Amino acid sequence: MNHCKKTAIAIAVSHIALLSAGSALAQAGDAAPSAANASVVVVSGQRAALQSAQKIKQDADEVVDSINAEDIGKLPDRSVTEVLQRVVGVTIDRSMAGDPQHYAVEGSGVAIRGLNYVRSELNGRDSFSANGARSLSFEDVPPELMAGVDVYKNPSAEQIEGAISGLVNLRTAMPFDFKGFKGSVSGQMSYSTLREGKPTPSTSLLLSDRWKTRFGEFGLLVDFARSQSDTRTDNFQIEPYYRRDDLVPGRTVWVPTGVTWRTMEFEREREGRYAAAQWRPNRDLSTSLTYFKSSYENSWSEQAMLMKHTTPYAIQVANGVYDANGALLSGTLSDPEHGGINLNPDRRVSSRNSSTTDIAWNVQWRVNADWTIRNDLQRIRAKTGSLDSDVATGMLLQKQGVDLTTKLPTLVFDDADRAAIANPDNYYWAYTMEHLDRSTASNDVWKTDVQYNFDHKVLRDVRFGVRFTDRKSTTQNSNPSYNWQAITQPYMLGWNIPTLAYLGDPRFNNEVRVHPFNNFFNGDASVPAAVFPSDSLARGYPDSYATLHSYHTILCEQQKAAQGWGTCDPWKRATFGTDPAEINDVAEKTKAFYTQLRFGFDDFRYPVDGNIGVRYVKTDMRAAGYTVFTPNVVEIPPGAAVTGVPIPAIKAFAQQADFEHSYSNVLPSLNLRLKGTGGWQFRLALAKAMSRPDFGRLQAYNRLSQQVNSSVNPATGAVNIDSVSLSGEASGNPMLKPTMSTQLDLTAEWYFAPGGSLTLALFNKRLKDIVVDQMVSVQLPDAAGALHSFATTSPVNGAKGHARGFELAYQQYYDNVPDWLKGIGVQASFTFVDSARDLYNPVYSEYCSGSADGAANLNLNINGCDTDGRVFGNLPLQGLSRQSANLSLMYDRGPVSARVAYNWRSRNLQSVNAWGARGTDGKDTNPASPTYGAENLAWGLPLWAEAYGQVDASIFYKLTGKLSIGLEAQNLTDVKFRQTMDQHIGNMNHTWFKTGPRYTAQLRYDF
Repeated sequence: MNHCKKTAIAIAVSHIALLSAGSALAQAGDAAPSAANASVVVVSGQRAALQSAQKIKQDADEVVDSINAEDIGKLPDRSVTEVLQRVVGVTIDRSMAGDPQHYAVEGSGVAIRGLNYVRSELNGRDSFSANGARSLSFEDVPPELMAGVDVYKNPSAEQIEGAISGLVNLRTAMPFDFKGFKGSVSGQMSYSTLREGKPTPSTSLLLSDRWKTRFGEFGLLVDFARSQSDTRTDNFQIEPYYRRDDLVPGRTVWVPTGVTWRTMEFEREREGRYAAAQWRPNRDLSTSLTYFKSSYENSWSEQAMLMKHTTPYAIQVANGVYDANGALLSGTLSDPEHGGINLNPDRRVSSRNSSTTDIAWNVQWRVNADWTIRNDLQRIRAKTGSLDSDVATGMLLQKQGVDLTTKLPTLVFDDADRAAIANPDNYYWAYTMEHLDRSTASNDVWKTDVQYNFDHKVLRDVRFGVRFTDRKSTTQNSNPSYNWQAITQPYMLGWNIPTLAYLGDPRFNNEVRVHPFNNFFNGDASVPAAVFPSDSLARGYPDSYATLHSYHTILCEQQKAAQGWGTCDPWKRATFGTDPAEINDVAEKTKAFYTQLRFGFDDFRYPVDGNIGVRYVKTDMRAAGYTVFTPNVVEIPPGAAVTGVPIPAIKAFAQQADFEHSYSNVLPSLNLRLKGTGGWQFRLALAKAMSRPDFGRLQAYNRLSQQVNSSVNPATGAVNIDSVSLSGEASGNPMLKPTMSTQLDLTAEWYFAPGGSLTLALFNKRLKDIVVDQMVSVQLPDAAGALHSFATTSPVNGAKGHARGFELAYQQYYDNVPDWLKGIGVQASFTFVDSARDLYNPVYSEYCSGSADGAANLNLNINGCDTDGRVFGNLPLQGLSRQSANLSLMYDRGPVSARVAYNWRSRNLQSVNAWGARGTDGKDTNPASPTYGAENLAWGLPLWAEAYGQVDASIFYKLTGKLSIGLEAQNLTDVKFRQTMDQHIGNMNHTWFKTGPRYTAQLRYDF
């Protein structure tokens, strides 16, 4: 069924294009109308922007797609990320970056043609955020400051290296772009139907002017934008299913531990400041100075009913109904043996502040008619910081009725259940978890380009230039990064604490509140009210944490006194700023040189033009490193004999050891264009491209350890060393090389009218040295100088792959139609991408093994593992949808400009072994395993984002030539974002997210 839907979308785009092409041919074939009957089409608004963007695409030397400012203003998008999803071949992630358990209303990561090796620029200069990556977080950038967005899909030699999947260049306006004075002011109010409450404001102001003086022409532009957005997301989550052979006689069934629910409120403030000054003292010399600063503040808080039941195999099912594969469809879950199913109502708050500041100075000197020199200086500074705080209560749920056959999970509770869930006396203090991070990044850049124009029938110009960068990135995370620590938990009872720290006990009285979950899923679902820690406890870190953990100390000391033994370790906050394991400090310098020749054969029957060039770049990288070795010490009784495996004589140490890495790359490129007749043209683009590893992957921290297993002969007292295991885990690898790509593009483009085009692009990117986690050998010498190898998990250049497919795009406004239809236009595109990744050293076993779920468990993290230990394998590249599509119905006539836009992408793999779909309580069903039947196996499921399509709309009306009003709407059809999880009984529903429609009213005045 899904295949039919995807095929239908592709066929629909093709049919629209073919039918409209016929219309275009008919228009072209019509005789020119007489002057008396001629109609004049006034081009303005989004139609003018569409024509301008098409002109950029048509005339560019490279394969590029563009959106211009008026088009951005007419799209119902609140961030540059959302703007980019309208470009053919571009998709955005709907989950928060690196966190598939939380929804990003405005989108997060950007992929081009299925790959996320995306480089970002601001006005042709490098730009990035301070998050350990190499590109901008596009949701941080105000779209109101943009004059346009260009997406280059195959590079030329003069473009800065680093983009395999594509280059996104954000363009801002310059004062000389306008003929004289230009002013514009706008105000907006946005409203979320799910969050409700007061509408949130946004404002923007642009002022620009230019003057002629005796010192030359001057121009000055200032642009300011500030916006606020308050949204809410509701969520249902079905926990993973466990294999059960003890519930239904003679049958294996699969049962989840339950269904959880949450609501998250998100608040975002974004501010942009931009200023540009230009000076042209004469026709041959011009200079400009630009200042750009984007600031982004967001905070979110949630009330989440999280599942923390540690005994899934004790779950009982009453009135169970199962499907043909044994998966539970409906029933009532309970665990009378353990007093109920353990839930933890979780109060979590998170805040982040980010900013990027860019200052650039450019000088362009036309030495004479042939020579032009451009000089560019740039300085970028970016920073970010975050606190994520999580405090939870807990309760033992007596029973939970579930029906998983409906569109949303249906939870069944009787009055007694609801009363018990809303009673604070039934809750205890459960756990805390904190995370802190801060990062800074900088780059100082000098670039000089020289252009020589030929007076030749074939040669157009030759360009060459140099570019030097000095970039630094420092990222710091708390250690442990997410410091989960129990206050009181059921598994502690009887040996560490005598009872849980119940809220009804006066000793443990602290602030809580009952959250009612009003308007849950806009009234489409009902869940019971629950008791959560107050907001002040989550925001009161670290003092509130210390108070809560003192409750454990009281109970632990009581247990210790009663049983006469035990330890009561105090709460330890995560370190921040004191441990080398927290710091990733990387410095990188690059030197680049390029030369590029532009040519054209205009005398050919079908003219050919293009460019050929090569770029050479040398990268010198330094990472501040640290290596820690911790041996396992075996106590040998005095005089006892020692037999077995020898123990290496390596003393414990912790020492600094910086790493340096240099490499050079040669990147040739060829771009050809053949101009046909009737608006046809064809392109061929060949290039080698590179993408350096993110700075987060270059951390030089190695944690090595030695584990010794021994036994004692009871008869002789001799100690036998049974085995010595030398292992390690690297936080990163400073010796990583860039991922490389050899890529080919072929396009056929038909420009049959201003703003009307039909294009087809075929592409093939062959990648090598993809970064994956693998085992490497790290050697340490013992006291005698002999080297010993430690099997260490580390990021390595360990895979190759490909991404290939096609893009089909069509756009047109219809003029040769009845009068009442004039002003109607259509934009449509469809993209298909096929991808694969092949490891240089494959890691696959039929069954998972071990109880550790960290990076060292390669089979689990690469292939995924079910709760019964069986492995999945054959997983695609993460974040890649095989199909994506856009369809927009546009109207632009007179004072009215409107658009209804539908954006869709097929399902894609989001993660493997992510929180919420992982655990260490899987059942070992490997017949050859020595621990067969044990229930302590690490598992992690492949998590998928299902196909998602969203309808957005906008309408603007010009009250006068300068004053306009508008209404924008996002998610008009109120669709839900759904995740599924792979299990061997099928692809099972996991999570539903709902944000509801959002509306924005706008008033704009140009002067």
